[in-house]
Amino acid sequence: MNDSVKHECPEPDSTSAGQTPYSAWIQTDVLHALQRPVSDHPGEHAWIVSVQVSELYWMLIIKELQTAQRQLRANDLTQAQRTLKRVVAHHEPLNATWRSIAWMTPADLLAILSRAVATYGKDTALQGWTYRQMVYLLGIKQAEHLKHFTPQPQRWVQLNQALAEPSLYDDVLAYLNRNGFAVPKDVLERDFTAPYQPSKAVETVWRDIYADQGRNLELQQLGETLADIAEGFSTWKYLHLMATRRTFGARPAYFGTEGIAWLKPTMDEIPFPELWSARGFIGDPPAACPHAKK
Repeated sequence: MNDSVKHECPEPDSTSAGQTPYSAWIQTDVLHALQRPVSDHPGEHAWIVSVQVSELYWMLIIKELQTAQRQLRANDLTQAQRTLKRVVAHHEPLNATWRSIAWMTPADLLAILSRAVATYGKDTALQGWTYRQMVYLLGIKQAEHLKHFTPQPQRWVQLNQALAEPSLYDDVLAYLNRNGFAVPKDVLERDFTAPYQPSKAVETVWRDIYADQGRNLELQQLGETLADIAEGFSTWKYLHLMATRRTFGARPAYFGTEGIAWLKPTMDEIPFPELWSARGFIGDPPAACPHAKK
């Protein structure tokens, strides 16, 4: 598993002059020196803070997903479930960051980005390595995005490793297979760098897990937690799409591509696909229901 995002824990500096223990621990002086506006727009500080907070939460989610993978590999479903519940919780403040910049009009954002582009060049948060690693861990494997990271050789290697390793969903399916559910071998031993292809057999596994409300309760709870994670992730993408509509409209935004057209297809990239498709086969509709089995 990719441990390249782990950092050495610094030794406490008890001799730091002018620091309270809180400031030394939280590194507040460093933290508040990281906002460096390049324009004179009064809203740029809010923009930078919002994006930096998002980066911190993406890294937090990466670490949690990696922890859950280790726990699943150790067959510790209870601890994995606790870890994944934290991921659900982390999505709440992450998604709320959009409210901090919801006031921006096209004139506001373009005034800021024009100076950022002039200073640093074109880019987008979706090409940030933190976001891309999180997406790979969620099972959305797209090797074509790696080309954006050639200027960052260390991150390019890191993302290639994440692309080639099992995602959280791969570890969930391996856990289910070890615990009596027949996940096909070609799903378990597939090329992890390739986009995941949904399997009817995996869909049946999820249907069977939910078939009896009195059995497999822990696995049903796992399924619901995964659904919460996918929903939180999809909500972030939807809020990003709407923010793009609001601040760019139908004009080129990302690398000369019309931003809305670029983002809309990503709304269909929902993690854990069979967990969702199996919903059409779980439970018995009432007799009068037009969707009842015939």
